[in-house]
Order: sequence, then C-alpha cells, then structure tokens
Amino acid sequence: MNMNPTKPYLIRSIYDWCIDSGFTPFVSVKADPKLDVPQECVRNGEIIFNISARAVQGLNINNESITFSARFNGISRNLDIPLDAVKGVFAKEVNQGIAFTSDDEEAQDKISNKQSNNSTQDSLILQTKASSKPKLRIIK
Repeated sequence: MNMNPTKPYLIRSIYDWCIDSGFTPFVSVKADPKLDVPQECVRNGEIIFNISARAVQGLNINNESITFSARFNGISRNLDIPLDAVKGVFAKEVNQGIAFTSDDEEAQDKISNKQSNNSTQDSLILQTKASSKPKLRIIK
C-alpha cells in the first residue's frame, strides 16, 4: 500500500487554522542555491514568506510544492517551492505552528536518540542497583 506523506496535509491544516483564527500564515523555507527565491530576502540560509491572501496570489499547496505569485521590491515573481525545502509553517501573531526536520536531520536525530536511550537505560539500571537496599521489617 502506498502511503501519502503527511507534510502537505499538515501545512494545509496550519494554513487553514491561521486563516480561520485571523492570523497571518508564514512559511519558512530552506534557501537552497537551486531554489529560485529572492536572494536579497534570505537570512541565515532561510527565507520566510507571508502566504496570506493579501500578500500572495494564486496560492496552491499540493502534495509536491507550494506555488504562488508575490511582489518583491515591486517586482512580481512566480514561486514554486518544493515541500522538501519547507522548514515550517506558523502564525506570525502567536508564533505557533509546526516545524519540520529534513531527512538528514531526521536520520541524525534517530541515531542520537537511540544512543541516548541506550545510555539512559544503562544509567537507570546502575542507579536502581545502587539505590535498592533490602528493607526488612519485623512483623509480630
């Protein structure tokens, strides 16, 4: 059975929540050099787009990408952002939303979590052995 990725559904749901709540939806994108985005807006390797209806035209969030048209310094641009580049989507006013990890980060997290779980289990076993003294009571 082919399972659809959850990322596009989560992005659409946070976007809908923002609109329904009267918040401004923002999307954070990893500014890859291959990605055609306004480079003057890139900060620390990421760019954040306001994707509200007032800021963009023709917004489409499908299972592969986010596409829209927006103005940057008075120049209209059509953008096609692959979902792999999306780092998160959030409401500007309350800074709530969802952040995504990349596949590389996810693999590293799994490795480090497994290692930390093993060391945590080992330390718990040692603590249990060290602190578990026998307790005897006299019962009459």
